[in-house]
Amino acid sequence: MSNFAFNNPAFQQQDPRNVATYPGAPQAAQGAQAASFQHAGVDAAVNAQLEGMYAAPPAGAIETDRMSVEDTVWKTAALFGIMLVTAAIAWVFTLGGVAVPERDPYNEFAPNMLPWIVGALGAFILAMVVSFTSRKKVRPALIFTYAVFEGLFIGGISAFFEVLWPGIVMQATLATISVVAVTLALFASGKVRATAKMTKIFMIAMGGYLVFSLLNVVLMWTNVSQGAFGLLSDAKIAGIPLGLIIGVLVVFMAAYSLVMDFDQIQQGVRNGAPRKYGWLGAFGIMVTVVWLYVEILRMIAIARSN
Repeated sequence: MSNFAFNNPAFQQQDPRNVATYPGAPQAAQGAQAASFQHAGVDAAVNAQLEGMYAAPPAGAIETDRMSVEDTVWKTAALFGIMLVTAAIAWVFTLGGVAVPERDPYNEFAPNMLPWIVGALGAFILAMVVSFTSRKKVRPALIFTYAVFEGLFIGGISAFFEVLWPGIVMQATLATISVVAVTLALFASGKVRATAKMTKIFMIAMGGYLVFSLLNVVLMWTNVSQGAFGLLSDAKIAGIPLGLIIGVLVVFMAAYSLVMDFDQIQQGVRNGAPRKYGWLGAFGIMVTVVWLYVEILRMIAIARSN
């Protein structure tokens, strides 16, 4: 096979009768020089390519189609953005009620409960669907729809509580952000991690809390227990409302649930999970943060009502 340099048209156009074939002829020297230039050019190109690769930013989730922390953060921000927009709409719709002084002596006004109810039902159903179908296929559209319904629920319940206790939404929001920030800082520093033993305790506590919550709702619906918080309205331990004591425990449970969410995202990134699984990480964080916010909102309401 001939050298690449001899494919140059300048050499091919020469008269074959003027070409010497013995070693050391001028054309042989010219061929060796051209080959040297060729290798030098190839080496320079390779070096330039390597330098460009080192100087270029690392491949992200889009290039690798793999899950990354940064990509999951952006997905989480997108879901919360959708939730906040629909929450603002639900807030306005909730506060558009008709004045009924005898039903609401606080602000002489009856909030519209429709956004709260629709949002709660829709978010619960979609959360179940996403949770049980995610092993087979991740559907971002369902997660986006969940964020919409969650926004309706958050906006409706926040407006309702704000009518009864002005300023409570800002207090609950700041408290929620503080808990999330502290939990994230502790996890990032390595001081807090999800362990098998703690996860078992969490699951047991979570099961007990769910049973208590369902029982509380049933007793409120059947008028067995009166008050805005059912069993938690008047019960006290050492002068402290039972609702606050349980609320503190639930806040710790929600914080540990956040640690579990962060740990699962980290494991997904470490295992090279497909990029689409970042939506599940964002979904898990949203579920936990909303749970934390509602619990803190309820705690502040109990404290202020007492």
